[in-house]
Amino acid sequence: MGRGGSRGGTRGGIRAVVPLALVGVLLAGCSGSSSGPAEPEDPGGRNTPSDTGTDPADVELPPLPERFTEQRPEWESCPAPSPLQGAGGPPGEPWRCATLTVPLDYAQPDGDTIELAMIRAEAQDREDRIGSLVFNFGGPGGSGVASLPRSGDRYEALAERYDLVSFDPRGVGESAGVVCRDDEAIDAAAQDTLGPPRTPEEERAFLTANREYAIDCTERNGDVLAQVGTVNAARDLDLMRRVLGDDKLHYFGVSYGTKLGAVHAHLFPDRVGRTVLDAVVDPTRDQVERLLLQTEGFQLALDNYLQECGRSPDCPVGGPGEEGHTALTDLFEALREDPLPTGSGRLLTHDLAVTGVLASLYSRGSWDFLGEAVREAREDGRGELLLRAAEQYNGRDAEGRYRNLGSANTAVNCADFASRPTLETVREQRDAFVEASPVFGEHLVWGLLSCANWPVNGERDQPRVAADGAAPILLLATTGDPATPRVGAERMREELGPGVGVLLTYEGEGHGAFNSGDPCVRDAVLSQLLDGDPPGDGTVCS
Repeated sequence: MGRGGSRGGTRGGIRAVVPLALVGVLLAGCSGSSSGPAEPEDPGGRNTPSDTGTDPADVELPPLPERFTEQRPEWESCPAPSPLQGAGGPPGEPWRCATLTVPLDYAQPDGDTIELAMIRAEAQDREDRIGSLVFNFGGPGGSGVASLPRSGDRYEALAERYDLVSFDPRGVGESAGVVCRDDEAIDAAAQDTLGPPRTPEEERAFLTANREYAIDCTERNGDVLAQVGTVNAARDLDLMRRVLGDDKLHYFGVSYGTKLGAVHAHLFPDRVGRTVLDAVVDPTRDQVERLLLQTEGFQLALDNYLQECGRSPDCPVGGPGEEGHTALTDLFEALREDPLPTGSGRLLTHDLAVTGVLASLYSRGSWDFLGEAVREAREDGRGELLLRAAEQYNGRDAEGRYRNLGSANTAVNCADFASRPTLETVREQRDAFVEASPVFGEHLVWGLLSCANWPVNGERDQPRVAADGAAPILLLATTGDPATPRVGAERMREELGPGVGVLLTYEGEGHGAFNSGDPCVRDAVLSQLLDGDPPGDGTVCS
């Protein structure tokens, strides 16, 4: 399972900052090797979720010393985002940056600490200010410090009465960011992969690559890997709330950010303020079920694209249904043997092409770009546009530097999840995945091995999110969302408990409802956040 995740703005026709739910899945195929054991090692010793261990959310913790609770951030001019955050120019006015000191391990608050990078723009109307509104744009692995200024104009109406705040969660960007390999190694691995394994030799190579990746991460990041799970990040959120001077946490979470917000609500229901969760992660499924649901979601998004494309005689894939499926699968199959050239000298491989198509399905606004990218590949024999889409998705900038998006995504998910699917799981599930998506299923099923050999196990696959007594939480679901299908929001509403989750459905396309610009969705969100007045449960915007 990958990022449910998050990530505004557009560049070159595709989304430049995307709340992604699958980066870890796609990156699982980005390393290659030629030999190794036939099966991955299973450090957790179990292939199914465990609900019997002590959940981190239920552990009684010592009180935090005043050096944490009484700290006052020093807000200063922001530097340009670092390569780990996504690079780019400094955000300028009205943005200010600071750090928050948190315990590495909340069970040992007198032990090591880490610094969380934060960014803030103060409310324009100081007299009618509500408080701070904290954003998490998903991933896990997306830098809020880089993302919020780039998409700040979307939240202009909220900036009047809220301090807009975001941060790099632990393990992300400049908050003790997890880095497993250098840029050159990531580049080389992305160029070496030929597609999903089909022979015993290819399976061995894939498993060896996963093992070597886990070893590299362990050697480079040490004790941090055990502390980057969502429960600790939720505790960071609550400490941030306190340090910012708010009695309640007002929060806007997207994709994986919905899981983070729901876990915070479970831990601290009496501290839940005005909250919106958009593109909601399903908290009830294990790793296999989650990835299978996402595979179905991406196939649905593709079919919706093909249906619209087929109305034009110039559709580069011919039309909807089997015709369009065959056009794409034939393209992917050809790339296994003959990657396409690009002007950069880098090749469009099978895996990068699949990634480029998936990335372009996150937003309806990318559909025209997707058509041009596929046309270029099929008719001109060039891979420029699909490679651009894949590299933006994977966090690679024009200078060949990578955000720590992929490393952080794997680290957070593997710290959260208990189950460790094996090669046998992949073999058993392959037909189900291909049935769910004849275009993507064979590729995505290998994401089940993203955490093979990882040194840290979670205690359960399903996060505890019951939040009895919490203030109403507005849940936004989009019918055509490829990464977090609508059913996940329905499940989240049930798990939060009676009277807490308020579900609004947007009948549209793309990952996330608020950024669609739909006035019905926008009015509901502003009513919740500015007036504390959510819409009726079951509201539909079309």
